[in-house]
Amino acid sequence: MTKSTPRLAGAPATACCPPIVTAALSEGDAEIMAAMFKALADPVRLRLLSRVASHPSGEACVCDIADVGVSQPTVSHHLKKLREAGLLTSERRGTWVYYRPAPGVLASLGAFLADTEKAGAEKAGAEETSMAAQVS
Repeated sequence: MTKSTPRLAGAPATACCPPIVTAALSEGDAEIMAAMFKALADPVRLRLLSRVASHPSGEACVCDIADVGVSQPTVSHHLKKLREAGLLTSERRGTWVYYRPAPGVLASLGAFLADTEKAGAEKAGAEETSMAAQVS
């Protein structure tokens, strides 16, 4: 039995947006991305997501990832926040809950932030060229 994942209102199953340097975010896209980054801003949540994402089987039982230095109820709370942000999905099997990264979300988050330095350098170069042309 698969448990449906609660999401931020309007949040897609994958990250929503083109790379941040290519276009300004809409208000809705900004809210979705902010919820994801807010969930990732907690070190315990980041460690839990890392443990799930790096698990050899592609999914992890809560019993395998709970040793992060906080109590079991706190682990459950953090996993719930990661699910609500659309970063994880879960499935109950008997007494255990198994977690996996939401399809496409990690790759989309990476693409959202990708080439920021390169694109920033290209924009700076274009601005310098434009300014040089105006001075000439």
